[in-house]
Amino acid sequence: MTELTLEQLQAAAQRRGLTLLQEELLKLLPGVIRARRQAAELRALVTLSDEPAATFNALGDDGN
Repeated sequence: MTELTLEQLQAAAQRRGLTLLQEELLKLLPGVIRARRQAAELRALVTLSDEPAATFNALGDDGN
């Protein structure tokens, strides 16, 4: 995974309709980088076989 740049963070914020000052982006950047690393680590640890075999159905088996 490549390191996120300030320009990439600014572009992502703008795509989501956010207008952030450069000083705000600089404050956010370390946390966003850390969160992306943590998400990548979790994705590497979880496999399809780790997923639950069943799902909860609040209506019950018959759909009522």
